[in-house]
Amino acid sequence: MTREYYPRDRQLQPPDLTPAYKTTIERSPKHHLISMPHSLSETTGPVFGPSDVETGDNNLLTNYARPGESPVGERIILHGRVLDQNTRPVSGTLVEIWQANASGRYRHRNDTYFAAEDPNFGGCGRTLTDDDGHYQFHTVKPGAYPWPNGPNSWRPAHIHFSVFGTAFLQRLVTQCYFEGDPLIPLCPIVQAIPDSDAINRLTARLDLDRTIPFDSIAYRFDIVLRGEQSTLFENRLEGD
Repeated sequence: MTREYYPRDRQLQPPDLTPAYKTTIERSPKHHLISMPHSLSETTGPVFGPSDVETGDNNLLTNYARPGESPVGERIILHGRVLDQNTRPVSGTLVEIWQANASGRYRHRNDTYFAAEDPNFGGCGRTLTDDDGHYQFHTVKPGAYPWPNGPNSWRPAHIHFSVFGTAFLQRLVTQCYFEGDPLIPLCPIVQAIPDSDAINRLTARLDLDRTIPFDSIAYRFDIVLRGEQSTLFENRLEGD
């Protein structure tokens, strides 16, 4: 199938070296990149489908909770659509998320933040987009947490996203923030992005129309794979 090609806008992309984001000093390339062609096994399969996702995988309120219990924190619905560069829906796409709990702690043995753990919250989920490219997760709003970038550095509340294409190597990774968070403009990772509109496209917006009264508040986060309105992706800045 022939598709339109939209070249990468390098003015929107963060530079590899951003000294205020300290780990880029060690991680940014010191030499020219080398192109390595993919093998056939890398560009085909595995293909993800309904058999890979179980009912309830997108409900982080229940998928790790003990019977009759639920996670602590503000209950939210995070939803949106996966779209191509011409706002056409991308259906059947595997979308995965992972996040900290409401106190800002990940369910990971290497997380040493002394905030409370939550035995009823695993912090990860997955779903497939429907025919309209729509996805939805039911979860708790993650908390902010400190990180060793400076003497008093805090990451804004955020949720990590992984979007798979039609082959295993066609994976895009990003993260979304939440509208109104005062830590967003203070975060060196966010501020490595030179374009304010690109930062806005990483921010989930309040969506009262999808809110469940007396239950869960809703946020909308659309993921655009390429083009002028594309979402920034951490592992492939050029998009799909």
